[in-house]
Amino acid sequence: MTMTLILLFHRDLSASKANAALSAAAAKLPSVEIVDMQALYPNGVDMLRDGKREATRLLSADRIVFQFPIQWYSTPALMKAWQDAVLTRMFYVAYEQEGRMLEGKSLMITATAGNVPDAYRTGGRNMFPMIDLLAPLRATAHRTGLAWGSPFILYEADKLGSQALDAASANYVATLERWIAETAKTPNEVA
Repeated sequence: MTMTLILLFHRDLSASKANAALSAAAAKLPSVEIVDMQALYPNGVDMLRDGKREATRLLSADRIVFQFPIQWYSTPALMKAWQDAVLTRMFYVAYEQEGRMLEGKSLMITATAGNVPDAYRTGGRNMFPMIDLLAPLRATAHRTGLAWGSPFILYEADKLGSQALDAASANYVATLERWIAETAKTPNEVA
């Protein structure tokens, strides 16, 4: 059975509504492992101290999800520090042993945003479509040879009531199930 790794980058999951609900729902799927990165690295991540463990974690997965709240049009600080430490190690320090082995795995982004979808359009309150704000992650996926999957975006994340969060969580699980099934196919099976 294949394994899906969800790396959850939220500064305080106990204070989260949306990311907590999404990750709790995803945790019920078979062969899904969720890692609360803030709980694991409360003092930050270091290439020398933590890089090997994180590289091993990535290489043991068949597919990877980065889940996080959008903060000031970007990823949380710990996620950027993790990328700097782990991906730099894998692709510039230990490419043959680690980076090359990561290439070809699938990556999906799960992001929560506080504003309405209409704010994330050209000329909207936030000026850019969400896909444009995710361009650095898409470029990272391209550079590291990860297959980019369609992102799952949850808008108005901090404003949703329990019914809306339940619906969003069910939608997330369905999206993950489809993506897992699609990425589990061998190249000959993919249409």
